[in-house]
Order: sequence, then structure tokens, then C-alpha cells
Amino acid sequence: MVVAVDVEDFWRFLERSGEETTGPQSRAAWLEYRLSRIAVDHIVDFQIHLDTVRGPIDTFDMWGAANQVMDGLCSGDGFWYFQAWLIGQGQRWWQHAARAPDNLVDVPAVLALAGRRPQEWANTEWPSWEELASVAPAAYDRVTGEEEGMDEALSARGHRLPFDTVLAGRPWNSDSLAEVECRLPRLSRLFPRHQYLEP
Repeated sequence: MVVAVDVEDFWRFLERSGEETTGPQSRAAWLEYRLSRIAVDHIVDFQIHLDTVRGPIDTFDMWGAANQVMDGLCSGDGFWYFQAWLIGQGQRWWQHAARAPDNLVDVPAVLALAGRRPQEWANTEWPSWEELASVAPAAYDRVTGEEEGMDEALSARGHRLPFDTVLAGRPWNSDSLAEVECRLPRLSRLFPRHQYLEP
């Protein structure tokens, strides 16, 4: 019986989803099922933790790093899904990358992409996990029978569900070769861009 979902429980849920199954859709289904077996207040806890841990990686620097890994193909929506994917790598790698986005070169799932262009990546390899954002709301709806009931539950807790990135830090041009090499020296070597870069 789960008494509460604190931040350590949140990470345990995420990491177990990767141990028990593979692929973003299978992991999301596993999480939705597990969350639907606990109290609704704790499903809300899970969503609040997910939204909170986005904060440290919701930055212009991290977007630039994601864009470099994806060969210049990381849109605004793509970055939102990238954040969820990075969180899904587990607490250790999330913390490591949050300290400095250039540290993404150490994340095993990122290293596995090096040396290949995005067109060569399998769907399950893409650094994107769109489904994670809907796991807790779907579990909440399943348990309560209330469609979109999570929004009201979050509002009652004084928490607003984010729907877009609110980037921290200073904007910079992630399509500038000089900027990328200065800010992301390790990533720029591991993931040389094929898309056009400004000098």
C-alpha cells in the first residue's frame, strides 16, 4: 500500500518502468497501470513531481543541447518531449545533465545515438517521450471516472499543469557554429551537425 508519493517514490516509479519494460509507449502503459492502483491524491503527487523536475532542465542551454543531439531538428514541442525523455533516464542522469547540458554526452542513451544521423535512429531510440505527460492524468481519469479531473485536483492543490516550456536563462543561437562550440564543446564533437550552421 502506497502511503504517499514523495520525490524518491516518483523516481522509483520512473526507473522501474524502464526495468520492467522498454519503449516509450510500453513504459507509459506500465506507469499508468501502476498509478491507477494507488490513491488519487498520490497520482496527483506524481504529476506535481513530474512538473517540478522539468524546471531545472527547462532552459535555453538545454534546448540548445537537445537541438545539437537532434541535428537541428528540435522544435518547441520536440524539446517538451525531450525533457520528459531525459527525466525518464532516471534521477542520476537527469541531475547530471541539469548541472551542465554538455554533460548529455555521458548519458548512455545519448551515447547510443552518436555516429548516426536522426534518420537512422529507431523510433524507440528517439530522445522523446511524449506519452509521459499524459500518464498521471490518464490514471486519474481511470480511477475516478472523471474526464480531465486531474486539472481540478491540481488546481485544488495550488498547482497549475504546464502545457509549454517556459525557458530560463538567456536566449542564444543554437544554429551558430561558434556559439555551439563555445557552449557545448563536448556535444559539438560527439554530434557534428549535418544541418546548415551559421559560422
